Amino acid sequence: MKILLLEDDLDLCRSIQNVLIKNGYTVDACNDGETAMLYVLNTDCGYELAIVDRMLPVIDGLTIIKTMRRKGIQIPVIIITGMSAIDDRIDGLDGGADDYLVKPFHIKELMARIRALTRRSKDTQNLEFLSYADLQFDRENRRLTCKGHELDLSAKETDLMYTLMKQPDTTFSREQLILTVWGIDSDIAPGNVDNYISFLRKRLKALGSSCMIKTIYGTGYRLENGDA
Repeated sequence: MKILLLEDDLDLCRSIQNVLIKNGYTVDACNDGETAMLYVLNTDCGYELAIVDRMLPVIDGLTIIKTMRRKGIQIPVIIITGMSAIDDRIDGLDGGADDYLVKPFHIKELMARIRALTRRSKDTQNLEFLSYADLQFDRENRRLTCKGHELDLSAKETDLMYTLMKQPDTTFSREQLILTVWGIDSDIAPGNVDNYISFLRKRLKALGSSCMIKTIYGTGYRLENGDA
């Protein structure tokens, strides 16, 4: 696993880096926010987790995390900081961090939190490939497959299909689908949900799938296996 470590305390940074390397991790470390921003936005580096000091010079750690999330970089992030107030913790977690560790901390606790987050990340990755009835869905590549035939989906079709396939035989209201697929700040009209449902129904028909998206009148939609 490759970890990005952003910490401006040189002694602490070196100490954490040495322990991580001894435990088999590959580590890139930097000590200021401006350089850190270049590291985190370079997806070719292949980082699988980031440890971020909140009070970095030049650009603070929370700004870096928020930028990562806006750019769609979803690797697990642990904030390490001396800011221990409850509002600081809330700001950090709401800003996109997955965990928050207050200094001073024991290195064993940091290692345990890294292991916990990487386990959770692997579980999430397993959900990128879903199967239901005669359908196989590759979320990352936006590909829906049935009986050896495959179709590429648009971004919103992908998000909508993922929601339905993750919980088949579950009825979702239009409001739930808007919240899940388009987000809480979206101003999309409920009728647009119906349009995307129609698009997916055409996809399923083109693939010859036994699955269907059933309208539950007055409630919403659910994915069902027509052969069940």
